[in-house]
Amino acid sequence: MGQDQSKQQIEKGLQLYQSNQTEKALQVWMKMLEKSTDPVGRFRVLGCLVTAHSEMGRYKDMLKILTQTCCTHWARFPLPLAPWRLRAGSGWQFAVVQIDTARELEDADCLMESYLNLARSNEKLCEFQKTISYCKTCLNMQSTRVGHQLNGQVSLSMGNAFLGLSLFQKALESFEKALRYAHNNDDKMLECRVCCSLGNFYSQVKDYEKALFFPCKAAELVNDYGKGWSLKYRAMSQYHMAVAYRQLGHLGDSMECCEESMKIALQHGDRPLQALCLLCFADIHRSRRDLETAFPRYDSAMSIMTEIGNRLGQVHVLLGLAKCWVTKKEAEKALDVIEKAQDLAEGLGNKLSQLKLHCLSEGIYRSRGQQRELRANVVRFHECVEETELYCGLCGESIGEKNNRLQALPCSHFFHLRCLQNNGTRSCPNCLRSSMKPGFV
Repeated sequence: MGQDQSKQQIEKGLQLYQSNQTEKALQVWMKMLEKSTDPVGRFRVLGCLVTAHSEMGRYKDMLKILTQTCCTHWARFPLPLAPWRLRAGSGWQFAVVQIDTARELEDADCLMESYLNLARSNEKLCEFQKTISYCKTCLNMQSTRVGHQLNGQVSLSMGNAFLGLSLFQKALESFEKALRYAHNNDDKMLECRVCCSLGNFYSQVKDYEKALFFPCKAAELVNDYGKGWSLKYRAMSQYHMAVAYRQLGHLGDSMECCEESMKIALQHGDRPLQALCLLCFADIHRSRRDLETAFPRYDSAMSIMTEIGNRLGQVHVLLGLAKCWVTKKEAEKALDVIEKAQDLAEGLGNKLSQLKLHCLSEGIYRSRGQQRELRANVVRFHECVEETELYCGLCGESIGEKNNRLQALPCSHFFHLRCLQNNGTRSCPNCLRSSMKPGFV
């Protein structure tokens, strides 16, 4: 299969994929990957496969398809990557193969794109340190104008990984860089995705006004520019709006947005988004104290999160379940769930989840008068606050403990808005403290 035929088959697959004929699209791309003699075509179709499988969360299917085709493919078109390496993992194989194809092409832009796909694959698998490492590799590459246009997507993926590790200042700095790239390149799709990530960021630090503002901005971008976009952008913005509305106590609006997002996710076979919507539904029912409806939603969300390998999502499900058991005054069941969640959160390095779980444990042990366990959780809670820098450098109070309006300075450190207004500071107190050198006598 030559270059012209490769282009035709890639376009045919894209048309099928965009019209929700996903399986037919995958068949077209896999057949082309098996038969093509065109390295550029192979590179592009591998990118399509990475994106499609990532959006569907079908990491196991991805591995199965690869093991069925790789022997034939490598027998005809040997690359530096040996087939045994394909069997070692799951969701990232197409990106790994794409890197070797890019090296074969000796194209810096293609190599950068393939490393970005590898970073995204690791982000989906909650391998946040690896994501950051691959993103840094991308940013250190010398590439052309096309490569520079990818820097915004690299910054977005890095920001999501930093957020997964609860490194909030670094996450915000990366998101703001991604937003600048989006504006400079007039990239509305990237701007939409960054707005959704910023909504997630402010949701976690409990500035619910901004948590709603950013996904609403994303929804506006979809309405204004998204006629030819995939419906996933609308679904993504609706989901993040649903989360913010629930946190604000607007449960009817939250349910409406979540139902819209779920409908699109079901149409597209988007398993990761289906899991997130089920989690949001469960949280809404828990907020309504309808625990009998919440429990099966959490179970369904956990089933999909486990299937696709979203370990951070599993932590969030377990946190919701623990809160349900606390409400039902089933302390032992709550503590069992908390223990499982803590193990997962520590393995991921997600400090915010650890902080929330210690806070929940603290309340249980206080009610039971278990002083030793209570003290241990209080100490660990404050350690997590220090490690995440989730406190205002002006008033010293915790950030993320309750809904508060926040304001970020140009350095991406953020404070209570009221504290900045009251103090009128022009320099960042956090940066000032970190730059001070200890004196020696």
